[in-house]
Amino acid sequence: MSTENVRFIFHYPEVSGLEGDVLDAGPLGEVAVAVERAGFDGFSLSEHPVPGARWLASGGHQTLDPFVSLAYVAAVTERLRLLTYLAVAPYRNPFVLAKAAATLDKLSGGRLTLGIGTGYQKSEFHALGVDFQERNALFDEVLDVLPLHWSGEPFSYRGRHFDAREVIARPRPVQDPIPVWVGGNSALSRRRVARRAQGWMPMSGGAELSATARTPSLGSVTDLGRAIDAVREEAAEAGRSERIDVLYSYQGPGITSPEVDADRHRESLAELEKAGVTWIVVSSRTSDAAANLDFIESFGTTYLS
Repeated sequence: MSTENVRFIFHYPEVSGLEGDVLDAGPLGEVAVAVERAGFDGFSLSEHPVPGARWLASGGHQTLDPFVSLAYVAAVTERLRLLTYLAVAPYRNPFVLAKAAATLDKLSGGRLTLGIGTGYQKSEFHALGVDFQERNALFDEVLDVLPLHWSGEPFSYRGRHFDAREVIARPRPVQDPIPVWVGGNSALSRRRVARRAQGWMPMSGGAELSATARTPSLGSVTDLGRAIDAVREEAAEAGRSERIDVLYSYQGPGITSPEVDADRHRESLAELEKAGVTWIVVSSRTSDAAANLDFIESFGTTYLS
């Protein structure tokens, strides 16, 4: 297909509401093996450690712990990239986050991509004892600490709620650095990507989802392309030469039946590539295990072979 330079990630389907179980779409290991066999390049999981009951009851989704679960995926696969899509960085002490990421990268042979965001659920922040109003400052501390921790060299860093004096973390992760992808559509998120991260995860899904996640809506694919160009230009102006990856969640109408209207989907995927997208994430959005496995096989046969 024409999107030969774009790589594809499968996002394990998210069960909405209180009914059913997060693994209704199939055993995690079995699904991961099928994803790798189908030709996908990565596997992703999201995070909500303790979401609000009202949010979950009204359509919010259940989750697994992404680091534990992706370690399991790593054990049963050989080449899939492992993406947290996304981990809420302010929820954790940055050293705990850095150690979890380094451990997963080490055990997987260097396959982790750390997708992080600032978070948006006030009730979850309260439950975890994290000040919602500090989330941006805490996020920036994480961006400071990750490379220090992963360097394997002694360092000191004083944060808002901690003071690390001449500490060191070993073993180092396999990758140098572990790619950090930042989620969100705001100007602040894009500036962080341009200056401090290896990738951008703009949020798609329309104005309603953007409002829920407290991030601006990006609009059309043309608008997305302009935003990608601006991020990469700012990165170049900051003296960065490496490519900034861009992940986009493709939710084209009918994609849950991948073999139907495939030419239209190929055209849409090619437009995203032209806009500057380098990774595309898709999901079957089903809680039926057989249907999920059928989607994975069909998508692979139609778009990845």
